[in-house]
Amino acid sequence: MRIILAPMEGLVDAPIRETLTGVGGIDRCVTEFIRVTHGMLPPRIFYKFAPELENQCRTRAGIPVAVQLLGSDPDQMALHGARAAELGAGQVDINFGCPAKTVNKHKGGCVLMREPELMHGITAAVRRAVPADIPVTAKMRLGYDDRTMGVACGQALEAAGASEIVVHARSKMDGYKPPAYWEDVARVREAVKTHVIANGEIWTVADYWRCRKVSGCEDVMIGRGLIARPDLARQIRASQRGESVPELSWPEVVALIDDYAAALKTRLEDRFVTGRIKQWLNYLRGGYSEAQALWPAARKIRDVPPMLDCLKQPVPGIRAA
Repeated sequence: MRIILAPMEGLVDAPIRETLTGVGGIDRCVTEFIRVTHGMLPPRIFYKFAPELENQCRTRAGIPVAVQLLGSDPDQMALHGARAAELGAGQVDINFGCPAKTVNKHKGGCVLMREPELMHGITAAVRRAVPADIPVTAKMRLGYDDRTMGVACGQALEAAGASEIVVHARSKMDGYKPPAYWEDVARVREAVKTHVIANGEIWTVADYWRCRKVSGCEDVMIGRGLIARPDLARQIRASQRGESVPELSWPEVVALIDDYAAALKTRLEDRFVTGRIKQWLNYLRGGYSEAQALWPAARKIRDVPPMLDCLKQPVPGIRAA
């Protein structure tokens, strides 16, 4: 069983990968996508999205990080896959799942699921360009307009040489609205020999076990659930052993946010650091009553020090840990 931290554009950057892998339970991470269009991107772009390349493509906790590419030109994707490998990537992942309108409008991400043959061409080109010992993997949804294309696209990726396929259990049109259609992930898994990893709507330990039962996938990728509950992977691992471990307290989560903010300040202006903290806090509202209580005040704060001070305030009606 493996738990993979999902790529979330604009949130799951290197600092949050460092923070969450430090908590424990995560087996692998994937970078935010590197957009491939025309012309070779310089190495600095790869290092911007994957500074872990400087550390054998691992976080400080030793967790491997896959470099993800997004684009629709097989030749350019192949060149960039080869460059990622040259720079030290231990895994090259291809994004066929992003539902963002701007990305899809420029023929990237999930819109490519309308063209399984192009998905095959892109993946095969990257597979040929990347050394054989480096896995080429892919992430997709169940389809673009509906959930009928999952099997055909999964088979196209398998035929192209993808060694793993992560399937987000919704179509583009489903967005991120519940439910997750894990039963359709099972259909993809049953139709291919390539290893399939389930993704979508895993917020709790119970969700993990339901997903595993319905999809038939032992391995999962978790995004928002790990942002809302930073120790969710650790809790899932304990449940697999038939054990329980104490959940992270709110003060412990605030300490993680402190570390995250310090790391962000080396990369971003303060106003952007505050924005990233707010994004994380917004997700934490689903896991911690303290985050929910502090949100109305915190969302109005623009500077980092008062934001961190706000998160450390006692919350009426909630006993301090």
